Amino acid sequence: MKATLGVVVNPTAGAGRGKDRGARALKMLGDLGYGIVDFSAQDFWHAEVGARQGMVDGIDALVVVGGDGMVHLGVNLMATTNLPLGIVAEGTGNDISRGLGLPVRDVARAVELIDQELTAGRSRQIDAVRVSDLTHHGMSEWYVGVLSAGFDAAVNATTNQLTWPSGSPRYVRALLGELKRLTPYGYRLEVDGKVTEFAGTLVAVANGPAFGGGMLISPDSAFDDGVLDIVAADPLTRRELLAVFPRVYKGTHLSHPAVWTARGKCVTISPLESAGAPPPIAYADGEPLGPLPLRCEVVPQALRVLAPAPAGYADGRDKSG
Repeated sequence: MKATLGVVVNPTAGAGRGKDRGARALKMLGDLGYGIVDFSAQDFWHAEVGARQGMVDGIDALVVVGGDGMVHLGVNLMATTNLPLGIVAEGTGNDISRGLGLPVRDVARAVELIDQELTAGRSRQIDAVRVSDLTHHGMSEWYVGVLSAGFDAAVNATTNQLTWPSGSPRYVRALLGELKRLTPYGYRLEVDGKVTEFAGTLVAVANGPAFGGGMLISPDSAFDDGVLDIVAADPLTRRELLAVFPRVYKGTHLSHPAVWTARGKCVTISPLESAGAPPPIAYADGEPLGPLPLRCEVVPQALRVLAPAPAGYADGRDKSG
């Protein structure tokens, strides 16, 4: 028998396609000779408990089937361990999988790639971001994509409450609804010790390039460069925001005069009451994190993923067998 794989399936991913696609992935992996331990459960918490026990019992890798939320679950299980994470991307947005060059909504190709990487004993090491909740005794969580803490986070929260349409149109519908409540937020932003206080529309802390189903909020971000990219926007009117929004899909919003960027390894975002309204609850990888203040610290090569190496990095791939 080949390696033993823990598998977690989100049955609701991809507008309900997750259950069927997950069953296909499980069968295909089993047919390839892998031992399978299915940790899928009625909610993320029970799935996480089962997967953690599986790691203690001796699984060789974890495979998640779903969207960015399932990747987020996998990252929080696997970061800083020596076990690789495999991804069968079957969600709505799949921004992390696209950024990693993984197949999207193609179970056969995703399973084939996982098998190739495991058989060759390869994995790609990427950065992950440790988020410390400064309001609740230093509790921490991990993400690999983008943290949003502003208008974008409010839109994310509304998007999660909607049941239609699917994909990017759902995000657009949520955005139009949130425009009615648009207001400047007050921020205190600290990047590697340098403090900026301002009123703004949004702050995003990116480890990867995209969120929201293909929105290139930080097009030059790389998963393995050891730094975080901060994208912020000064106060925008509704008209200005509607003009800037379409440009995010091509990454050309960065040239707008109200948008500015920074880079660093440690970023702390705090509310600043004197500058504007309290920012909404922050989201990362499309999942709620909690209220500000939050500290984001990049941890280079904290996560091993079963993904192809980017061009020019083939010689730097891990050998794990």
